Amino acid sequence: MGRLVAIVGRPNVGKSTLFNRLTQTRAAIVNDTSGTTRDRQYGKMEWNGLEMSVVDTGGWVVNSEDIFEEEINKQVQLAIDEADVILFVVDIKNGITDLDDHVADILRRTSKPVIVVANKDDNNQSMYAEAEFYALGLGQPFSISAANGNGTGDLLDEVVKRMPDKADEAIDDELPRFAIVGRPNAGKSSLVNSLMDEQRNIVTDIAGTTRDSIYSRYNKFGFDFYLVDTAGIRKKNKVNEDIEYYSVLRSIRAIENSDVCILLIDATRGIEAQDVNIFSIIQKNRKGLVVLVNKWDLAQNKTQQSIDHFEATIRERFAPFTDFPIIFGSALTKQRIHKVLQTAIDVHNNRRITIPTSQLNNTLQADIQAYPPPAVKGKYVKIKYITMLKGAHVPTFIFFCNLPQWVKDPYKRYLENKIREHWNLHGTVINLFFREK
Repeated sequence: MGRLVAIVGRPNVGKSTLFNRLTQTRAAIVNDTSGTTRDRQYGKMEWNGLEMSVVDTGGWVVNSEDIFEEEINKQVQLAIDEADVILFVVDIKNGITDLDDHVADILRRTSKPVIVVANKDDNNQSMYAEAEFYALGLGQPFSISAANGNGTGDLLDEVVKRMPDKADEAIDDELPRFAIVGRPNAGKSSLVNSLMDEQRNIVTDIAGTTRDSIYSRYNKFGFDFYLVDTAGIRKKNKVNEDIEYYSVLRSIRAIENSDVCILLIDATRGIEAQDVNIFSIIQKNRKGLVVLVNKWDLAQNKTQQSIDHFEATIRERFAPFTDFPIIFGSALTKQRIHKVLQTAIDVHNNRRITIPTSQLNNTLQADIQAYPPPAVKGKYVKIKYITMLKGAHVPTFIFFCNLPQWVKDPYKRYLENKIREHWNLHGTVINLFFREK
């Protein structure tokens, strides 16, 4: 299972700023305007070699001017149920408010590790003020400034120290894991049921019936893998029931715990912003991708022209990554669902490809000679040697050259396109690294 850190607290204590600091992005929009995308409340960070996911629960609150206690209750409950470590952010300038007391009251009842983060200690003058937060009954407060980064190193050391050791589930690591993801009602449960030939998940038209991620071993027709069924991911303005909160985090977890994601797009609704958000979470986690345009039996216009148009639209919205399979089918009528499985297995195999170093150098050096890296300020980049990193989750290519910092994005794209031309990496992202010899 992935390791999840949740940030909780009342409004305006600096949760988004802390999220940006930890994930080193400016992604969370710091002013809380309605409709900020879900993707911006989810990120990854690494500290002392431990990779963790960070969720800013404030991003899921219903946008009302005065945020009610019950909304905060939901956020906190969500964090307690799903996270491994909880960061409870308070404002050192304001001291303890009634709402802070209320949150602390809920957090004191959980067995999960909770760390009190006294934020806005911007000038190190308020160190003495942190003592007040011992009164919350949650142990030693850590005073930090999310805005300028003071104290965040000590805080992260504490997070790593209190992160529970993950016991491996009784899951065979050799078998591929496929997550079926998509917006609610795109047909995820129907697909699992069609595959399993049993009503293992209740299929109804109520968005949010699937609450849990379920691992199901699929072993027939010569296939053998785990299916991770997920709860649907909802758009933010519809997230108003507790079920919806859970579904979002669970889907993130399912994506993190899979090798290949089968992303369902509803043929009757076309591609929507939410599909792009889910795709970006898959990308952020560097997972394999198969797109299934589901409910194709209900589509009005099934000409080859409309298929080509739909495909082009999907690739355009997901660019720059466009080298992935798209299948048109139906979970209900079982049209092409075995093709989906075969394709997911092919993508999983593509992720594990190993290309002999000699073959890699012979083939790519010809491409590099045909179109060498452009000179920068009169300096020429010479790529001397190429190799693949052993044991990486994603095909990773290392280019040894004299001036790695001068290799710019357009040239990296050229090399990636050439690699994809020569070897089958359909459905998987690849990493290119440039190192000095």
